[in-house]
Amino acid sequence: MLNQWFPNVKWDKMWEATNETLYMTGISTLATFILGIILGLLLFLTAKGNLWQNYAINKVISAIVNIFRSIPFIILIVLLIPFTKLIFGTMIGENAALPALIIGSAPFYARMVEIGLREIDKGVIEAARSMGAKTSTIIWKVLIPESLPALVSGITVTAISLVSFTAMAGVIGAGGLGNLAYLEGFQRGRFDVTLMATIMVLVIVFIIQFIGDIITNKIDKR
Repeated sequence: MLNQWFPNVKWDKMWEATNETLYMTGISTLATFILGIILGLLLFLTAKGNLWQNYAINKVISAIVNIFRSIPFIILIVLLIPFTKLIFGTMIGENAALPALIIGSAPFYARMVEIGLREIDKGVIEAARSMGAKTSTIIWKVLIPESLPALVSGITVTAISLVSFTAMAGVIGAGGLGNLAYLEGFQRGRFDVTLMATIMVLVIVFIIQFIGDIITNKIDKR
């Protein structure tokens, strides 16, 4: 049945492209989660009235986040070609897409982390400070646990965005479903290949959203 509807699809290439997309999305999501939390914490803690209040550092970090968050992803890939070649020696392949994916998404997630931290009741933080808790204790025992539902919800949205970023990266040789849809589908006039690659991307997105919703609902105590 599938061969009748998708006669031009080579299933071994489709599964290989799907694995490449999952690889790029998984690695970049993990790195984005770590870097985004670090940047988000710095933005929150150095803001006025918080533990590490520092106007200059806060504005510098905020400017860096805003700049990289504002650059269109396809342009960011081109700008990072020298950096990518320095690290991997090439700009082609799934690994070569990782720097742009991470640098493009971490600032976006950092803002979501900052927003989640701002929603924490100030009284909870002040209570921990009044009991003599160290900054590290406040971060690990108060800030992160209290904002965890927002952090998980934010990384879910970011991971879905990363799936679309991998598709764009695929157009310029990063591999994955985007590359397959463009080279094997669009350029050769094989609509069924493009359609199947699109369906696979949608399946990945739905799975990410489903898992994210389950985790968020389990940890949200409100």
